Amino acid sequence: MKEDSTADAQIDITSVVCPMTFVQTKVALDELEDGQVLEVRLNSGEAMQNVPRSLKGEGHQVFAVHQNSDSTYRILVRKGGLG
Repeated sequence: MKEDSTADAQIDITSVVCPMTFVQTKVALDELEDGQVLEVRLNSGEAMQNVPRSLKGEGHQVFAVHQNSDSTYRILVRKGGLG
């Protein structure tokens, strides 16, 4: 199992608006194997409310959330095998 601070892949969706934030996150996760970790940088507000909830709903594990100094967030998601 990976440490909290490492990821197998990263995406930055701070310039993307909902619902494409989740779509781009899902596409990035599709590139990973079950159990691998994706780091997602996203904005506060709608994206931060919807993306983690949608990921959990699809069987993925959001196991770390960090607020950055520029009001964006960094979340770490472990790809689940339930989807």
